[in-house]
Amino acid sequence: MKQVLVLGGSGFVGGHVCEKLVRAGYRVTVITRKAVHARCVMHLPGLTVLESNIHDEAALGRAMAGMDAVINLVAILHGSPAAFVHVHQDLPAKIARACVATGVAQLVHISALGMNTAPAQTAPSNYLRSKAVGERLLADTLGWGQGGTGACGLTVLRPSVIFGANDKFLNVFARLQAVFPVMPLAGADARFQPVWVEDVASAVLQSLAQGLGQGPAMQVYELAGPQVYTLRQLVQFAARSSGIAQGRGRPVVGLPLWMGRIQAFVLGLMPGEPVMSQDNLDSMRLDNVVTGSLPGLEALGIAPSTLEAIGPQYLFPDPATQGLLGLRNRHR
Repeated sequence: MKQVLVLGGSGFVGGHVCEKLVRAGYRVTVITRKAVHARCVMHLPGLTVLESNIHDEAALGRAMAGMDAVINLVAILHGSPAAFVHVHQDLPAKIARACVATGVAQLVHISALGMNTAPAQTAPSNYLRSKAVGERLLADTLGWGQGGTGACGLTVLRPSVIFGANDKFLNVFARLQAVFPVMPLAGADARFQPVWVEDVASAVLQSLAQGLGQGPAMQVYELAGPQVYTLRQLVQFAARSSGIAQGRGRPVVGLPLWMGRIQAFVLGLMPGEPVMSQDNLDSMRLDNVVTGSLPGLEALGIAPSTLEAIGPQYLFPDPATQGLLGLRNRHR
């Protein structure tokens, strides 16, 4: 039975990934600073939760001992420039060095769409710059830079914005519109190609099986759904699907850049994780859509799910409207 270490296994995507790994017969270890953070996956049979500091390179090496593969799902959307460097650059470099030192056969790394459309130093946000540099550090450290051949296989997955039950994207906009009669929106014309969390988790699973089965190689995939939307359209979809204003949604008012920056600044001061930050607004200057120059979900044998098919199933608040019966009830 193959042994897999998952970093970020307690997060939104991590829970789906861990479940698929366990179902596929892998022996999974989730590393986290505090075990209570991984309570969402503790119930999975055969899964082990290991308390450790993922930013401690020596601890990473000990956790990787005996592992066949490592999956890195750790990322942040908000923070200082130093925080982005710490998580998106320093950590991948440590992971790669530990993989080499312990003889891990395959590393699957979640990156992001958008970071590959411009050189790292010219990317408009800390998020995109750090993601790009992190990818390069992984490739170079594992021996895949400049056409080299590494001993550890590397698969990089670049998803667009990820949606699904308990996401912090469509759910947030639905809740906001349940309170406010009008939705002022920064970056309203920014373009995204949303991908379902289950499709992303399936891509991780297929990448892992492919990498372990075919020997060391480096692969990069763009993960996205079948349709492109503006942020305005996604916010309107969230409201309609959650039954706001009897399914009509709220008026969305796009803000000019200077007003958008004020909105992002104010939202960034609110307690808890921000809905939007200045850095998010900077990231939206680049389209978050596939380039078409790299393989996608179809190359991994996955048919991308549509937002229209999945979104209403978890956004609508009444459980009686869920699933096939709910679909029938809503269309009477």
